[in-house]
Amino acid sequence: MSGVVFRVDAVLTGVVAPLGDHGKESAIGKKPVGHRVWLGETGLDGDEQAERKHHGGPEKAMLHYAFDHYDAWRNEWPATPAGRTLLDACGAFGENISTLGMTESTVCVGDVYRIGGALVQVSQPRNPCWKLNLRFSREDMSRRVQDTRRTGWYYRVLEAGEMGAGDTIERLARPHPEWTVGRLLRVLYVDRDDRAALEGMANLDTLTASWRATATKRLASGTIESWSSRLDTPSGQTHDA
Repeated sequence: MSGVVFRVDAVLTGVVAPLGDHGKESAIGKKPVGHRVWLGETGLDGDEQAERKHHGGPEKAMLHYAFDHYDAWRNEWPATPAGRTLLDACGAFGENISTLGMTESTVCVGDVYRIGGALVQVSQPRNPCWKLNLRFSREDMSRRVQDTRRTGWYYRVLEAGEMGAGDTIERLARPHPEWTVGRLLRVLYVDRDDRAALEGMANLDTLTASWRATATKRLASGTIESWSSRLDTPSGQTHDA
């Protein structure tokens, strides 16, 4: 199905800078840009990543986060003010593109979109990491993002091109309508021993190799991989909330 159209509300980039009380380097702090930006194979011009092993690259060239989720985050925020002001504007979750109307429940892996002059394909959901804890001064933030499955998703770039706020987002192809981003997150984090779903995930050709490998390993071992090193802030990086 094609012809489904949304709109880019903001395109955001960031540079590597100290994060948290101990100055851990990160480029999670993204800001909207007021001009059109070139999207190449590995990301947006002017956008940096501190750890390219885990962020950026051809399969995670651009992170999309639904601004639709911001109201829920604000409503759920604890009484303490720390981190709350980040939710006043887009960019709080390190996203490169912000929209209304597209969420994990409506976007599918493999979806192809024309965004301005670029052609992109949904490659995988985002795996939240502990830098979100530092970003929001909240030790449970990465786990909250994972548990709520309000994670965002990544794109690979099929055709490079310019994009900017106000551009249309047109869906041109949907090869796997049964595999929403939300379903993938549910298989990974909730229905963790659903072997039929894991087999489908392992054979999903438009899903990144790393996610398919996780499904394959889980099928082979019968055990769930540990998420602690990804979600829990390392010793020496913690802060006072």
